[in-house]
Amino acid sequence: MNLNTLKPAEGSVRNRKRIARGTGSGRGGTSTRGHKGAQSRSGYSSKRGNEGGQMPLQRRLPKFGFKNPFRVEYHGINLDTLQALAEKHKLSLVDATVLIEHGLASKADRIKILGRGELKSKLEVKAHAFSASAKSAIEAQGGTASTI
Repeated sequence: MNLNTLKPAEGSVRNRKRIARGTGSGRGGTSTRGHKGAQSRSGYSSKRGNEGGQMPLQRRLPKFGFKNPFRVEYHGINLDTLQALAEKHKLSLVDATVLIEHGLASKADRIKILGRGELKSKLEVKAHAFSASAKSAIEAQGGTASTI
């Protein structure tokens, strides 16, 4: 095999459609745009969702739902994750800065501790919120769960 004999597979390369190159080309005249109308003009672009005279989908469907502007989103972290983190790094205090350092939360997150898993070590945990089961599990081990 030589570099000068290489060529693409049969049928994989097609010639470009050459538009507006005279009537003899078969694509001259109107240049495949049809006769008159907005779509034949330069600079034409239809609006998003346009269905050409038919009522667009977003106008056919009824409005519904509600977005609460005061909703507070929490980033949930479970007890088993805290236990693994405490064992791996020998921690007794777990707060937002520790979780951010270890990539479990971002600076913008509000952190909520959730009750999945088992906690075996005594931890001092500081977070924005706690589930009831998580708080009781932390306090059962002799730790403290304080809200930021």
